[in-house]
Order: sequence, then structure tokens, then C-alpha cells
Amino acid sequence: MVAMPAVEYPLGEDSLLQAFLELHTPLGSKAEFIEGEIVVTPPPDGEHETVYSLLNRQFMRKVDTELDLSGNKGLITPKGRFIPDGTLSPVGHFAHADSWASAEGVLLVFEVTSTNPYKDREPKRKGYAAAGIPCYLLIDRSEGVVSLFTDPVGEDYMTRTKVPFGEPVKLPAPFSFTLDTAPLR
Repeated sequence: MVAMPAVEYPLGEDSLLQAFLELHTPLGSKAEFIEGEIVVTPPPDGEHETVYSLLNRQFMRKVDTELDLSGNKGLITPKGRFIPDGTLSPVGHFAHADSWASAEGVLLVFEVTSTNPYKDREPKRKGYAAAGIPCYLLIDRSEGVVSLFTDPVGEDYMTRTKVPFGEPVKLPAPFSFTLDTAPLR
């Protein structure tokens, strides 16, 4: 993840947000606006994509309710414009949405850490909570742990379940299944 240097804009954060919305990034990269900072991330590595596939398979096979899983859907949160690695929502939720959509109605987002895990651990967690997203699942590759954050209140989650890779994580309704993290070891 490459953080752009802090720059003073004569018109403030709105001007920076406008510059962000007009930004063109290299193919496969993603740009996010996190707490007033433009962050550009290169395409994910193979391990990152393997973890994404593991989560995708489990959500699609084990959840009794039909859901959509969006990879890299732009969400507008009170803390910026984030692109989670995965977004679970009711079927058709984003059918008529623009590139950047409201986070309202999203059921769960997940992130798989990459080159700057701090952004996933702190600012993105707080942004997802502030947006009222009920569940945030963080696969922290550098720490070797899976964290499930639930019960958003204000700018954070009140409940956190943290387990090392290999230990199961029970997901609440509407998912209502135990996530197998053994393959992450």
C-alpha cells in the first residue's frame, strides 16, 4: 500500500476528495480515500487471493440465505471511501449502484491484510463500524489471526472475537455457520 504524502489543499478535504474521485490508477490497483488520505494498493498476491477464495467458498456453501458476495465494491463510509476485499449483502443489493455506493444494508465486509495492515486494523474497522455494517471479518496474515468484529456502536465495534489461524470462528445470523480457518495455517 502506498500512502500519498500529506498535501495542503486550498479548499481542504473536499478538494482532495474530488481529486481522488478523478484519479486514474494502474490496472489491477485500487485507490481508497481513508481518513482524508489517498491510498493506492497494488494488485493482491497469490496468498491474498487464496484466502479470498477460501472465504468465498465457505460463504457460498454454508450460508442458508442467498447472498451476493462482491469483490472490491466501493463503499462510502463516514470515514472515507473504502474498497473491502469482500462485501456480503442481500441478493441484488448493488444492482443499480454506482461505483461508489452507500454502505447501508451491507451485512458483512472482510479484509485480508496486505502491505499496510494498520489501515485494515484501525481506520477501516472504525469506518465500517461508523457506517453501521454489522460484521467486520479481518484476516490478519502478518499476525496469523482472524478477528470478527460485531455490534457496531459509533465508530467502533463492541464485540471482538480473535482466534489464531486454525481455530474456528462462529459467525452470527444471517450467516450462522462456523468459519473454518484451518486452511489459513
